[in-house]
Amino acid sequence: MTIPPTEPTDVTKVTCIGAGVIGGGWVAHFLARGYDVTAWDPAPDAPEKLRRLVDAAWPALTQLGLAEGASRDRLTIAGTLEEACAEAQFVQESAPEKLDLKRDLLAQLDAATPSGVVIASSTSGYPMTDMQTEAADPSRLLVGHPFNPPYLIPLVEVVGGERTAGEAVAWASRFYEVAGKSVITMDREVPGFIANRLQEALWREALHMVANGEATVKEIDDSITEGPGLRWAFMGPCLTFALAGGEGGMGHMLDHFGPSLKSPWTRLEAPELDGALRDAMVDGCDEAAEGRTIADLVAERDQGVIDVLRATGRLPKAGKGGAE
Repeated sequence: MTIPPTEPTDVTKVTCIGAGVIGGGWVAHFLARGYDVTAWDPAPDAPEKLRRLVDAAWPALTQLGLAEGASRDRLTIAGTLEEACAEAQFVQESAPEKLDLKRDLLAQLDAATPSGVVIASSTSGYPMTDMQTEAADPSRLLVGHPFNPPYLIPLVEVVGGERTAGEAVAWASRFYEVAGKSVITMDREVPGFIANRLQEALWREALHMVANGEATVKEIDDSITEGPGLRWAFMGPCLTFALAGGEGGMGHMLDHFGPSLKSPWTRLEAPELDGALRDAMVDGCDEAAEGRTIADLVAERDQGVIDVLRATGRLPKAGKGGAE
């Protein structure tokens, strides 16, 4: 791979491929950080849906603080993938989670994007080693895994595949930092990365409890929002457990509570997602929503994230242009 032609701090043009919930969230984030954004999605109704998503996200982004020059008018929707990539200085791909589709699309992006420009995938689980197999220049392909919604949650996990160049990973990590993200640069690939593996363990146990009639959807959600979720908003599970050991810290905690690791408290194998469990989850969420629409819940979630970020002093860093 040639060294990326543009320094991370000098990027002005970002291309987003895929304009669904994740891709559209990236579009909103990059627009708010002051970039010119070109988007492409093959769905016929993608332009209208994307503009609605950006409009819905903009009040929250305005609260967070827009970068100098940030504007929804800086969004261009391209008619073809080639048009979208022609002048890209960074590409964020957010296509559906289908391995063959990802392989083919990344190869197309590699062919259409100027030499040396880094191409990142928003995949939530596939290792880049498995996705970069068809590209002529796999050295510039890497994972840039966000958390939903990308325009609010700071985290992005960056990791390359076996054929990814180290300078591409370093460049992408620096670019995401400049673009206002909190970056974890992983040394090695692991399916699902870090955050999704932890989240998935909690999710599987929740499904088991609903399937077995041990807890309702609302009880499960309340157990987190009124319990450990309050601590996890500013201190992760490891440091939280260290405090459970008192002055002895993690060492005392492990010595004291270690035997409980043998207790049957979790069932990490996923339960069978049959019709009954699916209906129970859907009905439980409808009940927990208490009449609020998806749009209502999105607005409530966005405001909640902003309040937590503000309360813990972790509002996103200034984006390109330096405005808070």
